[in-house]
Amino acid sequence: MRFEETYLNDNILDALYDMRFEECTPIQEKCIPEILNYHDVMGVAQTGTGKTAAYLLPILSMLDEDDYPDDAINCIIMSPTRELAQQIDQAMQGFGYYLDGISSVAVYGGNDGTRYDQEMRSLRMGADVVIATPGRLLSHIKMGNVDLSRVSFFVLDEADRMLDMGFYDDIMTIVKGLPANRQTIMFSATMPDKIQALARNILYNPVEVKIAVSKPAEKIQQSAYVCYDAQKLPILRHIFSTKEHKRIIIFSGKKERVKEIDRELHKLKVNSCSMHSDLTQQERDEVMYLFKSGKKDVLVATDIVSRGIDIDDIRIVINYDVPHDAEDYVHRIGRTARAERDGEAITLINPDDIRRFTQIEHFLEKEVTKIPLPEELGEAPEYVVSKPRRKGPHKGKGKGKGKKGSHRKGSNRNLNL
Repeated sequence: MRFEETYLNDNILDALYDMRFEECTPIQEKCIPEILNYHDVMGVAQTGTGKTAAYLLPILSMLDEDDYPDDAINCIIMSPTRELAQQIDQAMQGFGYYLDGISSVAVYGGNDGTRYDQEMRSLRMGADVVIATPGRLLSHIKMGNVDLSRVSFFVLDEADRMLDMGFYDDIMTIVKGLPANRQTIMFSATMPDKIQALARNILYNPVEVKIAVSKPAEKIQQSAYVCYDAQKLPILRHIFSTKEHKRIIIFSGKKERVKEIDRELHKLKVNSCSMHSDLTQQERDEVMYLFKSGKKDVLVATDIVSRGIDIDDIRIVINYDVPHDAEDYVHRIGRTARAERDGEAITLINPDDIRRFTQIEHFLEKEVTKIPLPEELGEAPEYVVSKPRRKGPHKGKGKGKGKKGSHRKGSNRNLNL
């Protein structure tokens, strides 16, 4: 579907035209009509499918056309991290280029007092769209800076990440201050029981839109080492002895392991840095700046950076341990082979993770190449392939009317925001 076939207003379409976007992605095609029809929406889609535009475009279109109060906060968008909040704010500026009188503010921690005062003034004046992390918004609520009583739209982006980071109570505290007749939109990359429970608590008769996890880009060269835990650091040393130490991300599921890997890389004279939950927001910002700017060559991180971080020039992703499921695997290795570049993904598989990795291979519908261990590291464990579990068809749900507008020329790109 083309954007001009939706009910998005002309000011939004003009902004998309200037940005040379014409075609909706599947999540946008299914969500935009439902949101414009005032339905609550539960969207299940991975990062990179265009979910930000799927909710932001229709909300901005309605704010521009309908009669919403000028002195009230009309929309709150919750983000698990400062980095994602900043990206949503940047998208807001682009999509809202032709929208007169619609204001927005991004509210997140790790700032100085001046920034906090700016947030406070915008909130008290009634910014139309507030993009916030839970902790920072709660801080403003407790200080009396936020009036939630007239909020019309409430959005939870990456809800699964918010729950993983322990924000459930914060979210429910915020929800209690919202009016009952709001429109609520929730997006999650996965749909575990805790997300289903949250959806039941805050959504009213929602339309469910599910977009199947896409396979990794074909140009990603995927491989793996089957090994014991004691062999992992020696394998890492071997990898760094044979490959250039540039634009590499190493993922591990545990922060203590991230710190250990970073220490080992420093011993190898590798210019690395680490990202994990023990860092303050200011420290995280500094790490991301050093890596993005090229002042650091290797980033060792927990899954805190596997989603929502826009870095286009990653050459190699190394999974020091096997991700929990195929979706996490796709998120991790999807950091490489972006913007028409090639990329490489290497996974280290211990005996306990073999079953999990075979399930990932079943999802990929191919066997990932297993690299023999260097002889000096000894024998590798046997890779015993488990049988796949049968799954039924996985269909999305979504419908909506459309209107046809004037033909617009452009580059026919998808809007993957």
